[in-house]
Amino acid sequence: MTNKQPVRTARAGLAQSSVVEAALVILNEKGHDAVSIRAIADRLGVRMNTVLWHAKTRARLQALMADAIVGATVTTDLPQDWDQRVRLLTHRYRQSLLAHRDGAAVVAGTYASEPATLRVADAIVQALLDGGLAPKQASWTCWTIVYFVLGIVQEEQGYPLADLDAMAALVASGTYPALAQAGEFAGDNAFDERFDFGLDLILSTLPARIATARESGG
Repeated sequence: MTNKQPVRTARAGLAQSSVVEAALVILNEKGHDAVSIRAIADRLGVRMNTVLWHAKTRARLQALMADAIVGATVTTDLPQDWDQRVRLLTHRYRQSLLAHRDGAAVVAGTYASEPATLRVADAIVQALLDGGLAPKQASWTCWTIVYFVLGIVQEEQGYPLADLDAMAALVASGTYPALAQAGEFAGDNAFDERFDFGLDLILSTLPARIATARESGG
């Protein structure tokens, strides 16, 4: 009787990380809309079912991609000062999103409860707790920071496609008087400065909240 060796299938030999890496390559080459189970299978030279074994649905695939993107955010070698720690983590988070074409769109389209995403959130929340915020305030401030970063990076990554002339014409039409007064800033692409301004705006509210919490003992 001949002993048959087990057949090494593509599914058995394909790691989930390879699927995610292929998805990110497609993302960077062609954009978010081009990423699909079929496109990944074609790039890897495997059947679609093999990819589906690792990413059951498109939503699951996007969550894995988002976690890989966020996972590039380094959470070590941080300042002791809680405020500076939050700032550095937030800057690193932004750079992780900018490192991938449509990176913010991928992350914003998920609710990823994955290890890397939780690691980054944990580091931000810990810094806020160390600053004196109550747990609820620390959690909600972390969400506020994340929403801000995702929003501004999505705008930044979409900026090259913006029809700025059409927007300028509408602003100058007289229909939007407040925007007309600030017209020179309406399509401002000074994203680094705007990012720091927004982050300052968020963090500047925290000392008063911390003081109030300490006075109330909560």
